[in-house]
Amino acid sequence: MRPIGHFLQQLHSGVTTSRMLVEQCLIHIADPGGEGARTFTRISGTALQQADAADAQLRAGNTANKPLLGLPLSVKDLFDVAGEVTTAGSIVLAEAPSASQDAAIVARLRDAGAIIIGRTNMTEFAYSGLGLNPHYGTPANPWDRAHRRIPGGSSSGAAISVTDGMAAAAIGTDTGGSVRIPSALCGLTGFKPTASRIPMDGTLPLARSLDSIGPLAATVDCCTRLDAVLSGESYTPRPALSLRNLRFGILQGYVLEGLDDATADAFQNALHVLRGAGATIDPVEFAALERIPASNQTAAAEAYAWHRHLLATSGNRYDPHVSTRILHGANMLAADFLDLMQARREIVAESMQVFAGYDAILLPTTPIIAPPIADLEHDDTAYFNANGLMLRNTSIFNFLDGCALSIPCHRNGEAPVGLMIAGTHDNDAHILRVGSAIEAALSPLRQ
Repeated sequence: MRPIGHFLQQLHSGVTTSRMLVEQCLIHIADPGGEGARTFTRISGTALQQADAADAQLRAGNTANKPLLGLPLSVKDLFDVAGEVTTAGSIVLAEAPSASQDAAIVARLRDAGAIIIGRTNMTEFAYSGLGLNPHYGTPANPWDRAHRRIPGGSSSGAAISVTDGMAAAAIGTDTGGSVRIPSALCGLTGFKPTASRIPMDGTLPLARSLDSIGPLAATVDCCTRLDAVLSGESYTPRPALSLRNLRFGILQGYVLEGLDDATADAFQNALHVLRGAGATIDPVEFAALERIPASNQTAAAEAYAWHRHLLATSGNRYDPHVSTRILHGANMLAADFLDLMQARREIVAESMQVFAGYDAILLPTTPIIAPPIADLEHDDTAYFNANGLMLRNTSIFNFLDGCALSIPCHRNGEAPVGLMIAGTHDNDAHILRVGSAIEAALSPLRQ
């Protein structure tokens, strides 16, 4: 995997062309021994034409306000693309009308010059952190392909499109961890922004109060560049922060329970490196953390509101693992929903006070490494237990309406493990800068 800055430099210097990059992606997608058929639900029929148009602009020097010009990107299959059906990883919507226009973020990517190479597979309707899909298949994690481990979800195809060279970077959604989980399990960097910064227009929702849109890519700088385009902001390289001036809080409580050995070792090694680089690291007690699991129960109700008519007519065509979870929201009273939203506001306010003294809150992105797909496909108990573990830590910062980055913290050759670097509402720019400093400090582990 190369950073998108590398590809952009090569495009602007003429070392490569957009057509060459797109052709290479298409070769990887079409490889009969690869994961392409399980990674994409649709390949763009115009990607090469888009690339040729980008190359013409590059030759003419028409690159103003085109920060992604010529770069092949994948988008998750719940973003509308004009003229295509948005299936959201489901067969239920296969006959739905085609989208009349691009989703807001797809339009922004195109305006920035990106080539949309295809739509990536996902957990059906984005409702799981594992990435399994019985309709379109499950792409295997790049680590330990012999045992075909889960990619993480719900942005499963998004992650594999990047790790396997089918796209330079990917755009996914994150309602409870769906960008950060696959990034952590597959050795990528993923960023969940403050939800309100990026428009959801033209995006099929899961839970509107929790949904956010973010990138999966090779580095923090990649995510920073992509986040700028998605949010309508400008990308400006910033000086690196010194770890000696940073203070991190290590969230205590259930987020550190049940870690497998690989995750516990990688997390402690990362903290050791950061301490050695001069960062101040303190345990942080957040009393309201224990209230979050019981208060974070609105997603099923919000999902049921959107799905109830489809479930009534086509519920038997859903993945049962998904429909079961959605149906949990059918019996929630409006009064209970409002009580939960009030509890959320109170806990968010408390988090703003507790976390105010830290540059970032650190914790493992997921408590375990990726388990084999076969262990979860036919065992409902194993499926739901693993799903709960995958979502446990990441969902905290969706609930808190914050922002969070996951970066690799494992040693080269070991099972991928993610370090979550989280912050409060609208601290996105600072978290990305902090993440860049931590990434640089941990880079020797990755070599």
